[in-house]
Amino acid sequence: MLDEPASSTELGVRFGVTTSAAGQHLRALRAAGLVSSTRYGRSVLYLRSELGNALVPPAQGA
Repeated sequence: MLDEPASSTELGVRFGVTTSAAGQHLRALRAAGLVSSTRYGRSVLYLRSELGNALVPPAQGA
């Protein structure tokens, strides 16, 4: 789900969980080095890190 940068609010909606729950998961993933975060205006956007990309299998048909 992090092929493109997304906020915790956006990810919460996609997965049907609260923004707080999405944020908790994202913090754990960031601590493990699987995602990175950057501030964009008033939002924080998350994207898979190089390590995260290495662990995700390529999309079908790619």
